[in-house]
Amino acid sequence: MTTTHAKPGYARTFASTSRAAIGGLLAALCTAGGVAAQEDDAAWLERCRDRDNRENRAVFCDVRVERVPARGALRVDAAPNGGITVRAAQRTDIEIHARIRASAASDAAARSMAGGIRTHTGGETIRAEGPETGDREHWSVSWVIYVPARTDLALETHNGPVSVQGVRGRIEGRTHNGPLALRDVAGDVVARTQNGPLTVELTGTRFDGSGLDAETQNGPVSFTLPDGYSAQLETGTRNGPFSTEIPLTITRLDGHSRRIETTLGGGGPRVRVVTTNGPASIRRR
Repeated sequence: MTTTHAKPGYARTFASTSRAAIGGLLAALCTAGGVAAQEDDAAWLERCRDRDNRENRAVFCDVRVERVPARGALRVDAAPNGGITVRAAQRTDIEIHARIRASAASDAAARSMAGGIRTHTGGETIRAEGPETGDREHWSVSWVIYVPARTDLALETHNGPVSVQGVRGRIEGRTHNGPLALRDVAGDVVARTQNGPLTVELTGTRFDGSGLDAETQNGPVSFTLPDGYSAQLETGTRNGPFSTEIPLTITRLDGHSRRIETTLGGGGPRVRVVTTNGPASIRRR
């Protein structure tokens, strides 16, 4: 297992750093071969630093990168305030980027708080724990994780986003207050958000796996499908407008919930993408 930390103070000096120095700092952010991750982490660190001015508090930001052996299933708990992004990559191990943010009354206090955060990546569940916070103090850890394409996932947070891209497996994603995004996923997929937008983007000609069941209670749905897609589809909203760029032949309309059921193309696995309170739209890919 390898660990890499962002250079101390990097988040606070990024804007005035030369391009050459930035290249060196990027190399310190991630393990070899993670160019996309380097760029993402650098942009995140810059945004993290910029939030300092708006909140009028000292902020310390750090990125810790680890590589661990791949396992059959990956569980991530980012509660209460972290986000989770999981992306498939051509790799045999798992690369974990822990994005740490601490805010307090002074630079020293924010740095000390960040230093007290412990990230746990070797056990059954990837998670973080940190020091108790006082008035106007806050810390959070969000996770960006690169996995082999065939990986089972169990992802949960409370106040933060959940995003999965390119992964095939048994996937469960849950957040209470935050956006939920599924892109190019396959397998047996169940996803729920209570208060947040739901984005689903599918590829290919039909769902590769047993099905997809994604729902938001209070938020909009944006659902993108390729032309000629085949599925047993359920979509719609109870309280909100509905629009589609793809012609639908409705086989069942639930008048109470205003949910639509239909067969697309030659049929296929069940794909359910719905909201209760919010607009729903289907877009052509």
